[in-house]
Amino acid sequence: MLSKFIRDTKKYFKYTVEASKASLMAEVANSYLNWVWWILQPICFTFIYAIVFGLVFNTKEEYFIPFIVIGVSMWDFFNNMMKNSVKIIRTNKSIVSKVYLPKFVLVFVRLGVNGFKMMISFLIAVVAMIIMGVTVSWRIVLVLPILLILVLFNFAFSCFLMHFGVYVADLQNIVDIVLKLVFYATGIFYSVSRRIPAPWGKILTYCNPMAYLIDAMRDVMLYQKLPNMWMMLIWFVISLALSYLGIVLVYKNENSYVKSI
Repeated sequence: MLSKFIRDTKKYFKYTVEASKASLMAEVANSYLNWVWWILQPICFTFIYAIVFGLVFNTKEEYFIPFIVIGVSMWDFFNNMMKNSVKIIRTNKSIVSKVYLPKFVLVFVRLGVNGFKMMISFLIAVVAMIIMGVTVSWRIVLVLPILLILVLFNFAFSCFLMHFGVYVADLQNIVDIVLKLVFYATGIFYSVSRRIPAPWGKILTYCNPMAYLIDAMRDVMLYQKLPNMWMMLIWFVISLALSYLGIVLVYKNENSYVKSI
């Protein structure tokens, strides 16, 4: 199964890239500012969040602007992946009903689209860091394994949601409710590990992969701190295992998806 996955990934790599580009361009095709919106949107939202949570709610976090941008960027990536994946087969019915396409490729396309937007937001965070004089240490290299875990985790859950979204009509509504709950428990505008008294803050962070990954990203980018490396290894292994199970599930059932929709 794994060899088939690797073979199909290579075979459909060009399609994945071109479909991601087409999807991105379609989003701004009827806009006057076109691709500029990919930059303006995160900047505008950051400005709004900074006013609401920084001034109105008086949230106290060091380097608050890049702190917000990092949290919002990673959350939007996760949030969009989960919402897109539930209905991804139905959305692409015209494609999957006419030609064979490994269904996980559809997830790859969304990873490309949402990942591109997240990278633009991260560039904005870097600019904010430079303006605010944030010191950068060698720990910044840990950004790459953190992003790898983030992608693996999202790919795994997207495969499961894609599969069950075909058969459970109300899954979209359930996912929306769960995401709203997880949003407030993830610490987008505050640090869960620091704001909630010990040991519960650490426990809630380690049990919530998004809270842990956002915390870890802020540590290495803003505070020159090493995240908990054991937790990073644990979530890497979990994400890898879930990705494999998701691939197996999709391969075994993908031929029945078209009949169900």
